[in-house]
Amino acid sequence: MKDLFERIVKDKGPLGKWAKQAEGYYVFPKLEGEISNHMKINGKEVITWSINYYLGLANHPDVRKVDAAAAEDYGMAYPMGARMMSGHTKYHEQLERECAEFVNKESAYLVNFGYQGMVSAIDALVTKNDVIVYDMDSHACIIDGVRLHQGKRFTFVHNNMESFEKNLIRAVRIANETGGGILVISEGVFGMRGEQGKLKEIVALKKKYNFRLLVDDAHGFGTLGKTGAGAGEEQGVQDEIDVYFATFAKSMAGIGAFFGADKDVIQYLQYNMRSQMFAKSLPMAMVKGALKRLDMIRTMPELKDKLWENTNALQKGLKENGFNIGNTNTCVTPVFLEGDIPEAMAMVNDLRENHRIFCSIVVYPVIPKGMILLRLIPTAAHNLDDVDKTIVAFSSIREKLEKGIYKRISASFV
Repeated sequence: MKDLFERIVKDKGPLGKWAKQAEGYYVFPKLEGEISNHMKINGKEVITWSINYYLGLANHPDVRKVDAAAAEDYGMAYPMGARMMSGHTKYHEQLERECAEFVNKESAYLVNFGYQGMVSAIDALVTKNDVIVYDMDSHACIIDGVRLHQGKRFTFVHNNMESFEKNLIRAVRIANETGGGILVISEGVFGMRGEQGKLKEIVALKKKYNFRLLVDDAHGFGTLGKTGAGAGEEQGVQDEIDVYFATFAKSMAGIGAFFGADKDVIQYLQYNMRSQMFAKSLPMAMVKGALKRLDMIRTMPELKDKLWENTNALQKGLKENGFNIGNTNTCVTPVFLEGDIPEAMAMVNDLRENHRIFCSIVVYPVIPKGMILLRLIPTAAHNLDDVDKTIVAFSSIREKLEKGIYKRISASFV
């Protein structure tokens, strides 16, 4: 019999094998200063395009005032215990009511973390007799939730309706045999590609195949739709989403998340989601802060307007300069380049040290081998000067990549 840790020592995984070269700079970097469009890394100021606070609320003076007052009034521990036992307050209920109203759902359920909540909700919603059909590009929280499912599950090609319907037919056949139902899962906005899920096309098939729809709208909440209620509102199908999910960690620049659905569904989740039944309640400072942030989203449309002004300028400038930003129709702005992991490391070093640009780098296994994705997250805190400087910097690094300069530099990384 082998020692359990023998494999761990020998095989660090596709990303872990680069830990010696990457840790502390390329992964686990230490950004310093207030959350802003300009922060510091290793003492040098950089334009930051990698922080998911779309509306620029992280350091808004009104937000900080409420956060500070809540921490002073309640501390960071209150309420203690799980919601079902001793961690329930009128403010948690108020936040749930206001979230439900904002996304046009009958009821809502507050959860501590988006990732944890999604995993647990999928586990609660289905039994071994049910079938899950989900987009193959879904976020890791969805994939991990589906892994807990003891019944059948099928993936469909990303945003491909022919593949989707083909797998629905398979799901119906199995559900008829087991006596179960079908849960379809998509994202409102896919966080890597920036594409909206084809929610309108998906809901058009609901009557034909009798499925229920769960949508993870982490990146759509606050950024899409007339009021900011997300991708469902943007596409005119919010009422057809059976279980709507959004996190506070993006547009609201906070901690927490919620599910919105009919009252019966929410009550079921309240009594069956293990991650919440056995977890400490979300601290009051987070709850009161979320109430303030939600109010600002409702009453300050200029925040979303500024976000889209910056987004449109960035994406227009990139396309005009010949960059491939895929099919994004949201604020998420991917820039696709060709190269290997060592080249990507050399390129990012150049971006940060010489051009003072900080953005997320995505490589295999998240995307296919031979590709590099530089992922930009514009916010309301950015400005057009940030956009101009970034496009100039990207033009420079693309030229070096194509000339093989990073290939030669990266030889020292291997």
